Amino acid sequence: MTKVLFVGNLPWSASDEELKERFEEVAPVSSARVITDRTTGKSRGFGFVEVSDELAETVIRAMDQSDWNGRQIRVSEAQQRTNPPDRRGGGFQRRRY
Repeated sequence: MTKVLFVGNLPWSASDEELKERFEEVAPVSSARVITDRTTGKSRGFGFVEVSDELAETVIRAMDQSDWNGRQIRVSEAQQRTNPPDRRGGGFQRRRY
């Protein structure tokens, strides 16, 4: 089993591969993804890393508040989205009369 970790406050220049390499210094990584803006393709400053269940806490403790290019990254267990936005209107609901 694996856990997905949220990684916040990433440097704007961080790539998927750099994120994976950085976290593999602590533990094997199944996947790593920097989230980008759909229209501009630029980083949104956060991403997700997938690691094994048994190593997740070790990775969080080792990487949370660590420095990456002068930025203090935040690492925690990712939370499931409870109410995803409506994909048609940027999160706004259409008013019906």
